[in-house]
Amino acid sequence: MTLRNEKPVRAAIVDDSAVVRKYLSETLRSAGIEVTAVAPDPIIAWDRMQADWPDVIVLDVEMPRMDGLTFLRKIMAERPTPCVMCSTLTLEGAETTLQALSAGAVAFVPKPQLGLKNFMESGADNIAAVVRSSARANASAIRRPAPGAAPAPAVSSAVSTAEGKAGAMALTTDRVVALGLSTGGVQALEAVLTGLSPTTPGIVIVQHMPERFTAALAGRLDRICRIEVAEARHGDRIHSGRALIAPGGRHMRVARSGAQYLVEVVDGPVVNHHRPSVDVLFRSVAHSVGANAIGVIMTGMGGDGARGLLEMKQAGAVTAAQDEASSVVFGMPMEAIRLGGAGAVVALGQMAGWIQSAAAAR
Repeated sequence: MTLRNEKPVRAAIVDDSAVVRKYLSETLRSAGIEVTAVAPDPIIAWDRMQADWPDVIVLDVEMPRMDGLTFLRKIMAERPTPCVMCSTLTLEGAETTLQALSAGAVAFVPKPQLGLKNFMESGADNIAAVVRSSARANASAIRRPAPGAAPAPAVSSAVSTAEGKAGAMALTTDRVVALGLSTGGVQALEAVLTGLSPTTPGIVIVQHMPERFTAALAGRLDRICRIEVAEARHGDRIHSGRALIAPGGRHMRVARSGAQYLVEVVDGPVVNHHRPSVDVLFRSVAHSVGANAIGVIMTGMGGDGARGLLEMKQAGAVTAAQDEASSVVFGMPMEAIRLGGAGAVVALGQMAGWIQSAAAAR
């Protein structure tokens, strides 16, 4: 529901399924969101939205006459507007959804195809919340990414599977960079990771995503980055030139084995409404890595990771938060700054350089 003096969020729905259009319209309207346009394809949608341009667009991917990715790029080029992709959670569709997020979409929700009654009961509040929060995204920070480098072959390496339970060492030659992101994070990760050299310390990442999408995200980033990027497996070693992304649906922690660091991929209850949780990762880094760590919290709604970043800073880590101007959603960085966990506030365009400078200074 909207507050008395709050302007209602206005949304457009573009989907070739009449059933899904009806379901989404009813769901959003029942949550107090005004549906200003409903269309079965982008051509019709473009015409209908001209009279009353929406605050946010809920967009399907596979549609007749023009696919959702092409339409998304048209929107971002001509009239940047927060877009929520509504896609089916399948392994086959993951890469397409990641392309949409990379092209400027700020979020995605699972597409309800079967069992709409049960889905409405369990997922309606989430869909409405995502649409409402996406409508508040910083449109000036939504941009198409620069053309990526030529795809690079994956780099494989032997890893340790020993579990390390010890606390942080006072000094080690290994460093760990911990990143936490949510809404807008796919573009932000591309911007940061493509700017890092193979000599960058090992990186551990929590990007709020459901199961199966994180593997596709890691594969995509691995192809365009100079460093190796992989979905984390239990026991994977953290080392220079490698980034490990927490699998969707599972928490990731950092542990120490001797003077080396590795990841633990574990089950557990949701933390701050998320699994994986940034706080779970950051707190483990504070305990196991201490002053040998660099922590960065970036674009995303909510406060997950803010307290963990503070714990990292208190343990001696160098920390930073993304600035408001370059954040699609400033929730997570803002909360970290408010709590005092961010030692620096850095724009997205300077974040890769800041990380490398911080690592060199350590």
